[in-house]
Amino acid sequence: MCGIIAHAGDREALDPLVTGLEKLEYRGYDSAGIAVKNGHGLDVWKCSGQVSDLKRTINTVDSSATLGIGHTRWSTHGPPTDENAHPHTDHSDRVAAVHNGIIENYETLKEKLSEDGYEFTSDTDTEVIPNLIRYYLDHGNEPLAAFEHAVSDLDGSYAIATVIEGNDSIFAARQGSPLVLGLEENSYYLASDVPAFLSQTDTVLYLEDGDVLEVRSDGVEIIDEEGQLAQREVEQVDWQPGETEKAQFDHYMLKEIHSQPESLQKTLEGRFDREKDEIDLDLGLDLSGIDSVQLVACGTSYHAAMFGASLLNQCGVPARSIRASEYDVSAGTPSERTLFIAVTQSGETADTLTALSSAKEAGASTLAVTNVVQSTAAREADEPLYIRAGPEIGVAATKTFSSQAVTLTLLSQFLAEVTDDGSPLDTLPELVSDLSELSNAVEQVLQTSDAERLSREYLNERAYFFIGRGLGCSVAKEGALKFKEVTYEHAEGFASGELKHGPLALVTERTPVFTICVDGSRKTVTNAEEAKTRGAPIVAVSPPDHGIVDTADEHLYVPEMHPICTYLLANVQLQLLSYYSATELDRAIDKPRNLAKSVTVE
Repeated sequence: MCGIIAHAGDREALDPLVTGLEKLEYRGYDSAGIAVKNGHGLDVWKCSGQVSDLKRTINTVDSSATLGIGHTRWSTHGPPTDENAHPHTDHSDRVAAVHNGIIENYETLKEKLSEDGYEFTSDTDTEVIPNLIRYYLDHGNEPLAAFEHAVSDLDGSYAIATVIEGNDSIFAARQGSPLVLGLEENSYYLASDVPAFLSQTDTVLYLEDGDVLEVRSDGVEIIDEEGQLAQREVEQVDWQPGETEKAQFDHYMLKEIHSQPESLQKTLEGRFDREKDEIDLDLGLDLSGIDSVQLVACGTSYHAAMFGASLLNQCGVPARSIRASEYDVSAGTPSERTLFIAVTQSGETADTLTALSSAKEAGASTLAVTNVVQSTAAREADEPLYIRAGPEIGVAATKTFSSQAVTLTLLSQFLAEVTDDGSPLDTLPELVSDLSELSNAVEQVLQTSDAERLSREYLNERAYFFIGRGLGCSVAKEGALKFKEVTYEHAEGFASGELKHGPLALVTERTPVFTICVDGSRKTVTNAEEAKTRGAPIVAVSPPDHGIVDTADEHLYVPEMHPICTYLLANVQLQLLSYYSATELDRAIDKPRNLAKSVTVE
């Protein structure tokens, strides 16, 4: 949630700050703002609305400032107003701060500071930060010491960047929220995520929890949580600047749907041997003693976790998919023979990280299935397994779900081979063969899909149901989530057999039922027929020769492959359906109402 960008260097700051905010809008777009050090004080511009609204104001500004911070907000404390937009300043406008996270003790701090005469004008928790720094400055501390004292008073999660009048440094800190440093000749960037400055540099330094930084135009100093000067490894990001552009597409979501052939190739590269029908994930963990698996995730990643858990159970490896926000109340205590798998695109999802920490404390082996190299989950887990999908800008996850599901498919067969009671699928040779052709099959779906026409056919219905069985259930749930995320229409996804246990009461002639059918079972077909007798239109998502075709009113066809691959192709059709339906409804597809890409608060 929320996006931070900061710049210190020789070049003027406004342009990279605005560009960084535009690249970070997937993290929040309720309001935006910038503060720069102008040589005699601080200039602050901020407003409710999107970065484009802020940009119109800043376009008239002539500023030679080279030091500044920026922020695009996803609201937690207080509505999206001008007053609640970041940066926040102390009551004398000497200190400006931007913040991502939650300050849990802000009410106590605010009350104490108010008693001491410090004034507040917003509803946010963030405003205590510049006032705390000002408090310590007023009590004789130098800027760095004042910042460190202020940070030590904070409880909660945060990434913070501040500028102080009369000082040529940016002071920053990280605790539980992402912050990365970009290194360019004669310039430094701080950001919540790499895309903010990828057009300037691909050389990065990932910060760790407890780090405090002083960033100047001539260098960076990092102090770790022990108060010692620290060095962090400098790395090159394996992403290209063009991957964060829309190119010829109208929206990032459509671009990312269409980039799945390439992203899946990267996911699969070097991870299986078609001639030997072997899976090789090059994991350093000894998993031979594992007797159960917990796959823990949120949102779209949870549906990928469901997909993986279902496959593992088919292979004789006991597995559960668990919502990360419910882990502490529903998972029980893992043992040393439990493998905990955190499935998180960003590697920064707060609920998932909390669950990961609990599993580690209990002695479980831990694995992070994530997209972002050196993310918190990747560092905290015993081992990362990267999905290699490349940067995803659209808030509604598409290519990362496909890559997560494919990665977990490979992992399921790997675990089935190395655990005592597991056994890979009898159809593993066919699966390996079809995985090698999956990218081509996705391209075929993209080129032949009828989703755009169907989106118009079923526009403005009362509700939309998505049903499937087994692996199809996770695809149905993901299809419904994608639909509601970008269309704002009511959609539900569930196991097809549950249709008659309540949801059927909602079925009318204005409730299309999208039915995912891949295997030879008649059960889902029967469930669809039950809905059809109540007047519901049935849209089959299936190969063209499946039995559901005789029942359905409309069809979204997918090539017939190994069932696992065919389910993933069905998911692509549902992504296209969601996108085109949202287009017809003129929704803000890349910036859905009330949502943000990376949920870094619990």
